[in-house]
Amino acid sequence: MFIADTHSDTLFSLGVWNRSMDDLMITPERLRTGGVTLQTFALWSGPKGNQGDYEGIAAKELAAIKVFTDAGIRQVDDPSEAKAGEPSFMLSIEGCEVFEKGLTAIEEWRQKGVRMGALVWNNVNSIGTPAKVDATTGLTDYGVKVAKEMQRLGMAVDTSHLNEAGFWDLFRRTDKPPMASHSCCRALCDHFRNLTDEQLRAMIQYGGFVGVNFYPHFLSEDGKADTVTIAQHIDHICQLGGADIVGFGSDFDGIETTPDDLAHPGQMNNLLDALRQYGYSEEAIAQIAGGNLLKYFERLK
Repeated sequence: MFIADTHSDTLFSLGVWNRSMDDLMITPERLRTGGVTLQTFALWSGPKGNQGDYEGIAAKELAAIKVFTDAGIRQVDDPSEAKAGEPSFMLSIEGCEVFEKGLTAIEEWRQKGVRMGALVWNNVNSIGTPAKVDATTGLTDYGVKVAKEMQRLGMAVDTSHLNEAGFWDLFRRTDKPPMASHSCCRALCDHFRNLTDEQLRAMIQYGGFVGVNFYPHFLSEDGKADTVTIAQHIDHICQLGGADIVGFGSDFDGIETTPDDLAHPGQMNNLLDALRQYGYSEEAIAQIAGGNLLKYFERLK
């Protein structure tokens, strides 16, 4: 089965926090054990956003890739290049401060293999405003230009962390459907980081993609979760009509707690079993696990 995960913070943990492999959630061995075909590694701008050394942080994160390539985990430029049974990885950016210096920077990062970009993290930048700050400040004019240039280059515009006004600007003012690499359903857990049903319906209508986050505090009001809780969020999106736009966006190595029975990718089969318990067929699970992401990137071409 082709299994994809659209978000993790492993490279920051390795390259900036200098965590050892023993302290990571994602390791080459666990990717293989869990049958993960495509792991997305985010290049995070860091907690200070554009007030920090985001270029230096990105350089350290890129250098940390060697830990995985030396272990035989191959980098791919497109999900279609990944092969089931052979773990690989793709790059994203979380917090697009590296694009603030000019639109030409977007192509520079695209040439490094970056295929997805979350416009903001939890800091305001010259592109947009995060959901943590407010819901009403739209994308800046420069932010719209950034999003359009990303789309022109085949880079997915990621709405995770972006506020509602910025989310709707992407549908009104840009050309291709965005994705949410690691977001959950607000109808099930009322957190500002989660997507409303209205937002989910827009993703469904226009062919976006939603990778459901594994962070317990986004999954349930009491911060307790297991794979059944994740399956509930996936099922909610499917019940809205989104069976062909939903997938996994773990946030591993960026979260301090995990679901009880899914602490790392080596336990991914527990999530597949939870979907089976919900009555999903093997064909439907295969689409959720990775097939939907493959189709989403086809729509970006």
